[in-house]
Amino acid sequence: MADLPGHVLACLHSGKLAFLAILVSGGIVLQILACALFNNWWPMLTVIMYVLLPMPLLFFAGSDTSSLFSESGNSWVDATKFLTGASAVGSIAIPAILKHAGVIGWGALALELSSFFVIVVAIMCYIQMNSDDEYRML
Repeated sequence: MADLPGHVLACLHSGKLAFLAILVSGGIVLQILACALFNNWWPMLTVIMYVLLPMPLLFFAGSDTSSLFSESGNSWVDATKFLTGASAVGSIAIPAILKHAGVIGWGALALELSSFFVIVVAIMCYIQMNSDDEYRML
């Protein structure tokens, strides 16, 4: 891709950003639909976990996301992995517990889990794009 003109590369990078925006918007729409279609707003509790999910990454890992995919002896990176994993499990557990308690139905559970899947795909795409050296335009 190094032989492509600069305007073509900028267009490709804009397309990647647009794809991320569509993924995140789709996840939010699925989250809202899980509540609005069934007239039950309890599934919005999952949003708390979506807010808490990136916090350990922001506070402990900083901009070095490459250390998250490798084995390291740094205790802060290990704490980040643990807290992020706990938040991810909570994002799946809250709708499952609500379904088990009979608060939400199968449709709301399916929309909640699909929302989680779409948002996780968006996060993984962002991490992949951020680690890509070609993406840094500045």
